[in-house]
Amino acid sequence: MRLATFVHQGQRQVGLVSADGQTVTPLALNPADAQRGVLPLIEAAAAGQPLPATTGAALKLADVKLDAPLPLPRRNLWCVGRNYHEHAKELQGSVFKNNNANPAVWPIVFTKVPECVIADGADVVLPGDDISPQIDYEAELAVVIGTGGKNIAKADAMKHIYGYTIVNDVTARDVQMRHQQWDMGKSFDTFCPMGPWIVTADELDGQHTRVRCWVNGEPRQDGRTEDLIFDIPTLIETISRGITLYPGDVIATGTPAGVGLGMTPPTFLKSGDVVRIEIDGIGTLQNRFV
Repeated sequence: MRLATFVHQGQRQVGLVSADGQTVTPLALNPADAQRGVLPLIEAAAAGQPLPATTGAALKLADVKLDAPLPLPRRNLWCVGRNYHEHAKELQGSVFKNNNANPAVWPIVFTKVPECVIADGADVVLPGDDISPQIDYEAELAVVIGTGGKNIAKADAMKHIYGYTIVNDVTARDVQMRHQQWDMGKSFDTFCPMGPWIVTADELDGQHTRVRCWVNGEPRQDGRTEDLIFDIPTLIETISRGITLYPGDVIATGTPAGVGLGMTPPTFLKSGDVVRIEIDGIGTLQNRFV
């Protein structure tokens, strides 16, 4: 199923999206829980509770405003760097060439603050050239944890997934490098578009899907998750080593080749640019940079 967070008549609600992606049917969720988007449903499922009943008639998606499925994640999003083979190659000659992390042994893991999450269709705000003129896009499949746990074995990892969504891991490249860690350059306000909804794991196998990205209609990225250097079970096993994962935690799995930094010359986003990301089995996430 597809679970969306949306605003209708000034009220945030959560609902089931139809198979054709044309309508959403609200679920009986109290207003306080609805403010947290799909997260209460994930927590309830982890506790063995059923999905709330639907309430009212189906609404046309054109008549509501989609919000991020997790408008304010419970904590920082986990993210993985250089996790597609071709993407790692395209950055070998860039500023990353002196990075001592060995992606053949351990994944590169960093975080983005939850407050940078915005919805499909919302504007990404460029910070201005005095702060960073090097804003880049990164199309990514994101895993949403269902059943939490610590020291999760790779063999059991897929059982801990609630579903999947799309994120754009927007990055200020010069800031990313300046501080020799990545969180600041990844966490500017509005730098994590997420959506359009969460597709549950019974309907999508994230290990076998396609991730694509266009900038102003020009194809930039096209990769399959079979090409991940560290697959999804390995990422869950690694991130949960000594750290408890909770229902609703988000893991962005990395981006395919074709980012602006990897172009010759590097090409960064400017005001008016539109980035559209599509993942097979999920849908489309599109945002304008202003």
